[in-house]
This record gives sequence, structure tokens and C-alpha cells, in this order.
Amino acid sequence: MNWLTHGANIKGEVMKRNQSVVNKNAERPVSTSLTPVASAAAILVLSIAMSAQAQAQAPATAPSVDPEVKGEVVIVTGIRAAMQQSLNQKRNSDTMVEVITAEDVGKMPDKNVADSLQRLPGVSVAAAGGSEGSFGENDRVALRGTPFGLTLTTLNSHTVSSGDWFADNIIGGGRSVSFSLFPSELIGRVTVHKGSQANLLEGGAVGVVDIETRKPLDFKKGLSAQMSLGAVNSQNSGKNDGQFNGLVNWKNEAGNLAVMVQGFHEKRTLSRVGQENGIWYDPVDAGSSVDKGVPGASTAIKTDPVKGAKANYLGGTAWFEQERTRKGGLIDVQFKPTSDITLDLTAFRSHLDAPNINHNFMQSLGRFLAPNWTAKDFPAGHTSGTVSNGVLTQLTGTVPANCGAVCGTMSSAVQEEFSRPIAESQSKFVNLDGKWRVNDKLTLAGKVGSTKGLGNTQSGALGVWMPYTGGSYTMNGLDKAVTYVIPGADKFSIGGGPDGTGNVPYTYGSHVTAIDKEVYGQIDGTYKLDLASVQSVQFGVRAAEHKRDLTAIGINALPSLSLVSNLPTGGLTSFPTEFNDLDANGAGWWTFSREAVNSWLSTHAKYEGHLKQNEFKIKEPTRSGYVMANFGADGFSGNIGVRVVHTKEEVERNEIAPSGTFEPRLYTNTYLDFLPSANFRMDLSKNLVARFSTSRTMARPELGQMAGTDLRDVQGTGSAGNPNLRPIRSNNFDLGVEWYFAEKSLLAAGAFYSALDGYVTYGSGTATFYNQLQKKNTVYQIDTPLNTTAEVKGMEFSYQQALPAGFGVNANYTYTLGKETGKAPGSMCGALTYADCTLIGTSKNAYNVGAFYEQNKVSARLTYSWRSGFLNGTSRNSASYQASVGSLSASLAYQINENFSVTLDGKDLNNPMVRSVIHTAGAMDVPGSLYKNGRQIYLALHGKY
Repeated sequence: MNWLTHGANIKGEVMKRNQSVVNKNAERPVSTSLTPVASAAAILVLSIAMSAQAQAQAPATAPSVDPEVKGEVVIVTGIRAAMQQSLNQKRNSDTMVEVITAEDVGKMPDKNVADSLQRLPGVSVAAAGGSEGSFGENDRVALRGTPFGLTLTTLNSHTVSSGDWFADNIIGGGRSVSFSLFPSELIGRVTVHKGSQANLLEGGAVGVVDIETRKPLDFKKGLSAQMSLGAVNSQNSGKNDGQFNGLVNWKNEAGNLAVMVQGFHEKRTLSRVGQENGIWYDPVDAGSSVDKGVPGASTAIKTDPVKGAKANYLGGTAWFEQERTRKGGLIDVQFKPTSDITLDLTAFRSHLDAPNINHNFMQSLGRFLAPNWTAKDFPAGHTSGTVSNGVLTQLTGTVPANCGAVCGTMSSAVQEEFSRPIAESQSKFVNLDGKWRVNDKLTLAGKVGSTKGLGNTQSGALGVWMPYTGGSYTMNGLDKAVTYVIPGADKFSIGGGPDGTGNVPYTYGSHVTAIDKEVYGQIDGTYKLDLASVQSVQFGVRAAEHKRDLTAIGINALPSLSLVSNLPTGGLTSFPTEFNDLDANGAGWWTFSREAVNSWLSTHAKYEGHLKQNEFKIKEPTRSGYVMANFGADGFSGNIGVRVVHTKEEVERNEIAPSGTFEPRLYTNTYLDFLPSANFRMDLSKNLVARFSTSRTMARPELGQMAGTDLRDVQGTGSAGNPNLRPIRSNNFDLGVEWYFAEKSLLAAGAFYSALDGYVTYGSGTATFYNQLQKKNTVYQIDTPLNTTAEVKGMEFSYQQALPAGFGVNANYTYTLGKETGKAPGSMCGALTYADCTLIGTSKNAYNVGAFYEQNKVSARLTYSWRSGFLNGTSRNSASYQASVGSLSASLAYQINENFSVTLDGKDLNNPMVRSVIHTAGAMDVPGSLYKNGRQIYLALHGKY
């Protein structure tokens, strides 16, 4: 992104100084039905074209500043200029907003839009779409400690569909946007709306993030070109991968027609070392009793584990390898035939190709201490260990005395490679904007377009059991890796097939594809009034139809797959030495390479047969309309309005009929929402601004929460969607004060409160599904999404200041309290004992601190972002908490001459550990997962013309 930063001369970014002006970033729609609105949009575009033809004989004029906005043209050239521009836009907004400009992004090692947003107060990011851990790149954005799906992300003020490459997120998600598809080079400006107003698109219960791309007519020159060519070194993988970004913009001499083309191709090789211990925790079902001693104290086990003690049944080393290639581009054509008419056609496509493999070497406690794979009752007289606070923290296993001949083929460990040779996501859209200044009082705008997202993953496992050799584990606390002792793990050997029947390799997996589409049309209008206090009225209508279809194909083993002689032993490799950096044993243990696993799968397995219980179709037509009045006088301004929204949900999924077969079932629900809002801004003095806002907002539940089914056939657990989930409504209140005490400087404080009705939690119960391993319908312990109530409240503080001699500092802090208040039956919050009402995604404390230097040809910036632990997800009436994590990043730039510069960027320079803790229903904390992705160093040459 840094190739934009040194004199990009982006002209046309206008500072809005007149409070009667309509915020251009918030132009939005309303609706009746899709066809009438789409037709109306087409009529608007046609009328604009006819008007242009009628005025064709008029002499062409140079483009002027938007007549609706009175201010000055700003040319951004450096860090300080970017600070001033962002502060001006924040200061002059009637609502609670944060603004990031292209220049600000260029002075940091931001590789996607989420990287930029993480430094704003009240914004939290995660490096994954769910609880799958971190992949070294920020992927999801949320506001004020709420789940990602409650924040709406738009691009140029219209919706944008995206996809996921990870199957769990493909199945369970669909509403939140994956920011890994949006490189930072796209940014012209990002506006974070923390409050709401009537002309903002509905769907963000706690706020809206709007990404604005650059506009061709805003460039100063007739021909402009910018390029960045560089490489990234990923520490753990040791690979150097190329990074390319380019932009060409052409504008005619008349200044009324311009074309911009952007392209990007970025690759990164990821090697993540980790340990996964939360795969299967369960209490021991049987065992002789011992003297427990003092409650809470450690107790040595003399013979058997204590009945009910939580045991780590499946866990071990996890080495994740992935090649990420992000490529795509944007084309924007702007035409301004007269000063009153503008047409803007934009097309965008981004594709992330991310094939990967997870190498797991796991100790299988249920295997080596019991007579079969799924047993949780240990035979007597075979083990010793330690129980602490109800958890089996240390275990030493020996051959069970009464296990019999079956123990000759039992296994203490399993080597499982889970490969995704196809793992991709995609986002694309085509959008046409039209704007017509009908006369001095009335301005009309229209928008029509379509967007499509794709998530596509083909996955398969290569699994083999190790010969029975015993083993042990020792928990070393919640913040350190578990020590696993698996004799023979450093050399290739197999033995002990399923249920002790022989040496049989196995596989499982699926091919899951989700297509997410939306078509939309809208018309907006602004009418200026000749009133002293009310300057204008905005109104609009919008209609859209959202669809999401998910298909799932199963993997089937060919007869040759079970032959040991067909295992790809020529592709043996070992776990990397970076596990020593993780303080986890496992370095040097053997595994199969990704190429070997993929070749084995393609030869000995095939994908066929629909997994009908996983498939679904959702159609969601929506209509909305709004009216909003903008007022202002004597340092007091704001807006009051209401948005009315009609939502229809049609969910079709396959369910088991009384006959035992799958049959489609359609669920239909409709909702009508009235969403009033009011925003007030007051200039207490020349440099002191106070704000207050109140609003009612809504968000629709994640699409996968309404229909997705995700099962674990071995454990007999999983999650299933609830097609009767209703929208999440939120009553919001914001209060803030901002002191612009010096040039390029700000000291601000704010408080917020949101009461959420319809917040989605999870309840636990049982349901019958088809078990692919057992080849029959079985009863599962299932988590099901439920509506409940919740609240979020907190405070935000911001400080930034430009200091003498080219230096500057910035800092912000957010304090958030979030909790469920509804105590839904079956949920963790509704539990009679050990109730846990924590809100998903809420970090109590989060802060960012940074410093910069900019003088002559040299600029540098350093920033540290930190957030405290938060609930990442729930499963089987237990919860996974991600521990606190902080990341250090830096950027150094040198301006060679007017046209060339070089940058050196570093991400995750402190090599942070991403760690989770499992909180069980018995209020016991046990080790979860921990990962390290290593540092990333970027070196690039930037040129501009």
C-alpha cells in the first residue's frame, strides 16, 4: 500500500465544513419490492443519460467541487497530512465515526483493511473467522466487543459478499465479511460508523464499516500510474514470496471521463506451529474411588482415575502449512457529462487460493487405556496420575491388566494429516452509481448492482494408528504447552487399526461449497429546505434479495486405501524445529508431506454422494425505506430520522423423516422493523465538540446459524442450525466529547451502551442425524443457536498529537463489559450451576499505542496493539476462551526521489502466541490450543508517475 503514500496527489477528497451538508459516505436507500426498485433505478439512470444528451451541446466544463459540499480540496502527502485529514472528517461529522485515509494506511505495514482498523478505539479484530486459531493475518472485524456478524461491512456504501476457505466457517457463517479478501491497496478511505442514522444500510446492530475505494476523477493528472514490487519473508516457513500491486488511472482533458484499473497479486507461505488440546475433553465414566484429600488440592491416584475427573482424551502436536495467494483487481469508470450528472461503474474481483494441510500427531487416550476407541471407562489397575481441581493433569499409562488379547493391537497415538488441496474464497461485485443534481434544491442518486461470494473447500484425512507403546501426558498450566510422551514418535511405524482389528489406514472428509449472492437496487434523494434550522431532508428506498446455497459431497475410500503398502512412505518428513520455540515437544516427530498426502487421496479416494443433512438453501428478500432531516444552527447540528425494514427468511434444509430418510423442509418467517435514530453535535467552544446519539438498529443472524449442520461422528457431538432465529435488535446510546487542542492533535472520550434483544447464544440438547462412520442414524449431543438478550457497555479514550522535530504519538484505550442477560434454557448462561454469561468476542480491555517520525525523506512508525482474553465460541456446554494477545508492528520508508521510494515493514515482530483455554461446564479451566505463526518482514520498491 505504501506506493500510494509519497505524493499520491489524490485530489478531490473534500473536507466537509458546512454542517448542513449530507454526509456522502452515508448515502443509502429504501424499498418496496425488488423489481419496482430495480426498475426505478434503471429509469433514473436512463433519465440521467437523456439529460446528458439534451445538454450535449453545452460546452464541457472542468469538474468542480461537489455543489453539495462547501470546503477546500485536500492533497494528502504525508503522515501529518493524513492525521489532519482524518481528524477533519471526524470533527465535522454529525455522527460517531472514525476515519482512516489511504495515506495513513500507507505509513503502516497494513496488508489488508482489517490491519488498518485494529488501531481504532472500539474496534476489535481476529486472525480467524471462528475458533480455528490464528493464521498470521487479521480476518474479521467487530465493533465494541460483539460477534463479527453484528458489524456490517460495506464497500462504497453497498453490500459485499465474501467467502471462507475453512469448512466450519463456510457451514456456520455467511454474514460477516472475510477481510483477507480485501488488500489495503483498495483503500481510499475507511469510515467506521459507531452510531447509526436513517440513511445507513441496516444490518449492523452495533455499527457499519464502509470501505471507500479511490475514484478516477479525483486524480490530478491526466495519466497516473503507481506500482509496488516487493517480497515477504515468513519466519517459520523461511520462504520469500512475491508481492505486486499496481494502479493506472487515465482522465481526459475535459476532466469529465476517467478510468482506473487496479491489480494485485500477493503470495505468502505460512507455517504455523501449534498444539491442540481441546479436541476432546470428557470426564472419566468409571474408576475406583480414592481419598481426594483437601478439596482443590492435588491428589495422587493410587490405582485408577477418579470418576468424573476431566481427562484429555485426544490432543497433541499440530503443524499447519498453507500457501496463500490473493489476486484480483478493480476497474472503475467515472463519467461526468455535466457538472450536475455523474455516472460511476465499478467492478471488483478478489480470489484467495489457500491450499493447506494440518499435520496432527495425537495421543489417543481413549484408545490406549480402554478396550475400544470411544470408551471412557478405564480398566482397573493400569494407570497412575494426578487429579487437581477435578482435572486429570498428569497421567502415566501402562498396559491394562484385564484388557486381554485386544491390547496387542491397541494404539496410544494416531498420526492424522488433514489436507485441503482445494481451499479458496472469493468476493466480486458489479455496481453502477448515478447522481443527478436536478436543480438547486433536489439531488437524486441511484445504485444498482450484484455481489457474489464463494467458499469452497475439499478436504480429506490420511490417518494411521501407531503401535501400542503406552505413553503419558503432563499439563504444565494453562499458559504452557502440554508435555506428551509417545514412545516411537520419532520414527515411522504403524499398527492398531480401528477397534484393534489390524493395520488399516483410514480417511474422512468432504467437499463443501457455499455460494452467497445478493442483487440490490436503491434510490436516494436530498431536498434542500429554506428553513433556518432544518437545512435538508433525505429520503430513499432499497430492495435486495440475498441467497446462500450450500452443497456438501462426501469422501469415499476406494478398496486400495486400506492397504498399508499404498501409504506414501516416500513422502515422509519431520515436524519442524520451531516447536522448540513454542516450548512444546514434537520437533522431529515423523509425518507425511502435503504432496504425498494429496497424491494418496487423489489415487485411493473419491468424492461422491451428497451429504444431504449438511446442505441447505436460504433466500432472503428485504425491503427498506427511510426519511431523515438534517438540522443545524449556531454550533448545533445533527439529524433525526427513521428507517423501516421488511425481512423475509426462507430456509430450506433436509431433515430425517419418520421413515428414516431425508426429506426437504421449508421454514418461512417475516419481520418488520422500525429503526429510529437521532444524532446531535454541539460545538462547546472553538476546539471542543460534544456528541450524543441514540438509535435502534438490527442485524440478521449468521446464515449458517439458521441452517448449517456440523457433526463430529467419532465423539457424537456437533451443531445444528435453527431456522426460526429472529433478527438481533439493539437499542444504542452514545455520548462523547472531543478536544482538538492543537493542530493534528486530539483528546477524546466516549461512553456507549447497547441492549441486544435476539442476541444468538447456544443451547445444548440431543438430536438424531446420520452417522457416516457408523452408517446409520444415531443420537448426537447438539449445540443449537437460540435467541436471548444481552448488553454491551463501555468507554473509549483516544489521544494523538504531532510533536516538534517530526515526531508524533498516538494512543487509545477501550473498556468493554458484555454479558448475556437472558439465561436461555440449555445455554451456559442458563445453567443452574457454574453459569457463564460471557458475551462472545468481548475483550474487557484493549489498547493501541504508537509513535511516528517524519522528516525530509525518512518516515517511520511503530505501533503495538493488545486486547485481553475473550470468549471465542461454545461447544458441548463448554467454552473456548482466547487468551490476551498483543502484536508489535513497524514501518520504515525512504523517499529516493520524486518517483521512487522503498519501504521495510514488519508484522508480528514479537512473534505472539495465540492461546486458548477451555472452560468446562464444571467451572474447570483446562489447556486448549496454542499457536505461533512467526514474524513477517516485507521489503518493497514503490514507484509513481
